Amino acid sequence: MRIPAATSVRMRFSRVYYGWWIVLGGFILQGVTGGVFGQAFGAYFVHLQAEFGWSRTVLSGAFSLGQIEGGIMGPVQGWLLDRLGPRTLVRIGIAFFALGLVLLSWSGSVPTFYGAFLIATVGAGLAGYLTINTTLVNWFVRRRATAMALAATGWGVAGLLIPGVAWALETFGWRETARYSGLLVFAVGIPAAQLMRRTPEEHGYRPDGDPVPARDPIRPPSQAVAGGDIWGPSGGFTLDQALRTQAFWLLAAGHGSALLVVSAVIVHLIPHLVQQAGLSLPTAAAVLSLLTILSIVGQLLGGFIGDRMDKRRIAAVCMVCHMLALLGLAVATALPVIIGLAALHGIAWGLRGPLMAAIRADYFGRRAFGVIMGLSSLFVTIGAVAGPLFAGFMADLLGDYRIGFIVLSVLAGLGSVFFLAARRSTVEQQGNRAPLLTRS
Repeated sequence: MRIPAATSVRMRFSRVYYGWWIVLGGFILQGVTGGVFGQAFGAYFVHLQAEFGWSRTVLSGAFSLGQIEGGIMGPVQGWLLDRLGPRTLVRIGIAFFALGLVLLSWSGSVPTFYGAFLIATVGAGLAGYLTINTTLVNWFVRRRATAMALAATGWGVAGLLIPGVAWALETFGWRETARYSGLLVFAVGIPAAQLMRRTPEEHGYRPDGDPVPARDPIRPPSQAVAGGDIWGPSGGFTLDQALRTQAFWLLAAGHGSALLVVSAVIVHLIPHLVQQAGLSLPTAAAVLSLLTILSIVGQLLGGFIGDRMDKRRIAAVCMVCHMLALLGLAVATALPVIIGLAALHGIAWGLRGPLMAAIRADYFGRRAFGVIMGLSSLFVTIGAVAGPLFAGFMADLLGDYRIGFIVLSVLAGLGSVFFLAARRSTVEQQGNRAPLLTRS
C-alpha cells in the first residue's frame, strides 16, 4: 500500500515542523554554491589574470554578465517555481551549476570562459536565493525573518571554504579545483534538494507549524487549511498590484544600492588587498573569509530582531555601515584596520541580507511572491552588475581600486534613503485602479 506524500513527511519528521528541514536544505544549498565558487571567485580572479593576462574589466565582466543573466531569469524562475515546484527546480539548478564548473575547467579563451560561467550562474540561481526564500515565505510567517536568516547563514559559513579553495588553487591549479568542485556540488546538492517542498498546506500543515483547524471531513486538509487567511496561499498582492506601489520600486532601489557594494567586494576585495594593500593571496582570502564568517553573526542577529523590529529601519542602518566600510577599505593598508572594516561590512551584510526577501513578503504576501521577487531581481540586478564593472573599469583606468570604491560607497549610502521611504500599502488601496499591465 502506497503511503501518501503528506503522511510520509509526517512519519519521517513528526517531531520537528517540516519547515525547519527546508531551512536546513536552504542552508546546505547556499553553503555549497557560495563556498566553492560564488564567494571564491576573487581567488580564481587572481589565477585567471596571471595565466591569461585578461584585464580586470574582462574578468569582472563575467561576474556582471552572470548577474544580468540572473536578473533576466528572475521572472522566468518565479514562473517555473510555480509550475515545477522547488524540489525539481533545485535539482535542475544543481545539475547546471556542476556542469558549468566542469566546463570552466576546460576553458581557454574569453568566450569559453564566459559560456561556462553563465551555465554555472544559471544553475546557482535556480538552486539558490529566489527558490529557497520563496519556499520559506510559504512555510513561515511569524518566524519568517528567523527562518530566512538561518538558511542564509549557509552563505556565511561558505566563507570558511574560501581559504581552502585558495589553497587548492595554489596547490592543484584552478582547472582541477573547478572540476572537482563541480563533482562536490552535485554530490551535496542533489540530496539537499530532496528536502524542498512547495507549501505547508499541501502536506497538512499551517505556516510556522501552527495547529491545523478543525475541518469538514468531506474536504482534504489542504482545502481546510488554505482558506480565509490574507497571508495564506491565495492572499496578498498580485504582481500588477505590487507594481503599482511605491514600496516595490523603493525596495528594489535600496536592494540594488546594497549590491553595488556587496558584488564589488566579492569580486574585487581580494585583488585590491593583494595589489594595493600588499597582502598575500592567502591573507587576503582569509580577510574575505572572516568577512563572510562575521556575516553569520549579522544574519542570526538580523533574523532575531527582524521578526521584532521595523525591517526597513534596520536595512537603512546597514546601508550606512556598508558605505563606511567600503570608504575605509578603499584607503586602508594596515591589516588590523582592514580586518575591522571587513568585520563592519560583514555584519551589515548579514543583518540586511535576509531582510530583503522577508520585507517583501511582509508587504506583498504569499499570493504571487515568486513572480514579485523574480521581477524585483530584474531591477536589483542593475546594482549587482554595475558594482563589479565600475570598480574593475576604474581600476584599469586609474591603476587601483580606490576611486571606484569611494564612488560606490557614496552611492550605496543613498540606499538608506530608499529604505526609509518605503511605506507599506494594502491590497484594498490598489484594488480600485485599472490594471497596470494592460494600460496602453
